[in-house]
Amino acid sequence: MVESPAILRTQCNLRRQRLERYVRFLAWRLSSAALVVFLSLTIAFLTIRFLPGNTLETLLGDTARKFSAEQAAAAIEQLGLNKPVYVQYFDYLYALANGDLGVSYYQRAPVSSLILGQIGATIQLAFSALALAWLISLAFVVLTAGRNAMLDGSARFIEVVLASIPQFWLGLVLLLTFSIGLHWLPIVSGTSFKGLILPALTLALPLAGLLSQFTRNAFDENLHQPFTLSSRARGASDLRVRFVHVLRHSITPAVTVTGQSFGSLLGGALVVEEIFARQGIGQVIFKAINSRDLPLVLGIVIIVALLYVLINLVVDILQTFIDPRILKSDRS
Repeated sequence: MVESPAILRTQCNLRRQRLERYVRFLAWRLSSAALVVFLSLTIAFLTIRFLPGNTLETLLGDTARKFSAEQAAAAIEQLGLNKPVYVQYFDYLYALANGDLGVSYYQRAPVSSLILGQIGATIQLAFSALALAWLISLAFVVLTAGRNAMLDGSARFIEVVLASIPQFWLGLVLLLTFSIGLHWLPIVSGTSFKGLILPALTLALPLAGLLSQFTRNAFDENLHQPFTLSSRARGASDLRVRFVHVLRHSITPAVTVTGQSFGSLLGGALVVEEIFARQGIGQVIFKAINSRDLPLVLGIVIIVALLYVLINLVVDILQTFIDPRILKSDRS
């Protein structure tokens, strides 16, 4: 059957409208992402610059106190600290626009090489924890939601407890239990798979509790929707109904929370790396802050902010596939 020209024109117009909405959606998200990175950079720059104390003495320690006035002036000029703050700020933006993150004050090495040498381990930890949190959350919700009141209430209590646990406390408990007490896992994380288990679990459990809370509410509602009842009427097993039909319609809130929580996940990864003596960007940034190494601190802020906005952009795009109505209701 050949469709009429009027129907073809209507379909073409609908496709064009969907494409236009999607382009506006991406433009809005990209502009928001760029603003987040810019504000993060600016706030970090001003915060480090206006910390109390003398930057030169912080960098050089007792050596700086032995400098003559001429030597101190030369060192300050070499570091660019003699310029007004706004000039330093615009100089940094100009260098950044040319792909130059600068040179570390303290380590005298390119910031980009220092970050690239450590960021991989942090990304591995963050994404391992994210995957583990989703696995724990989905399995927990599917197996306990909509059951008897006692099981459901107990599951909700466990979720609240997990979501409330401070990561640094949980990390110490896991370290004392499984490394020092039971000797099942290494005390120092290192780069092995066994060394990744406890740090990833430390980050994953609180996030799993949060994801489960959002997923469970939607899951409970969808258990009583017509499409669920229809699947059961056709003879589908309970687990099939839960995994195949209900779960797909219940994860949108958790996907949103994942994007919003990724910044906290990265921040937690930096702390967890210190607890487990794990290689990563955590030790680098703590040393950089203590030494007031401005180029290195700003470089790390930029990379972390880029990771955060990139993950949120991916989450936003993923949501449009899960629920296309987002494009229609989006303010862009």
